[in-house]
Amino acid sequence: MTTILSRPLAAALLVAIVAACSASPASAPAASAGASAPAASGNRPSSPAVVAIVKPTTGESVTGTTVHVVLTLTGAQIVSATTTNITPDQGHVHLYVDNLLVSMNYGLEQDLPVHAGTYVLKAEFVAADHAPFNPRVWSPEVFFTVK
Repeated sequence: MTTILSRPLAAALLVAIVAACSASPASAPAASAGASAPAASGNRPSSPAVVAIVKPTTGESVTGTTVHVVLTLTGAQIVSATTTNITPDQGHVHLYVDNLLVSMNYGLEQDLPVHAGTYVLKAEFVAADHAPFNPRVWSPEVFFTVK
């Protein structure tokens, strides 16, 4: 599969992820190369949440240098504060492209940079501490092509 970001750009943006997730409730996208959700220690709660990708759709062909991603979330709410006081129905969304974490997000819409190629997109609803629930709350994967 194709990766979205060059390694130097991804490395530079890794710092932005850490800063954005720990200090700011903004919903601007951030990216990293190969980063994953924080490791969870101890028992993790389950969540009633259901996350899905509305746009792009599987099989869709898009043009341009960005893809507009739209998600739905039911059974839970997105919270802007990062905290270790976790509850099953509050958290954040992590977006993965080709199994690489590209965004830790406080919203349900954002634009991601892309170039020509075929991609696999999936979303995960995670707890307010950015670690996964148990079991993990994944959207179905969406395959799309950029021309």
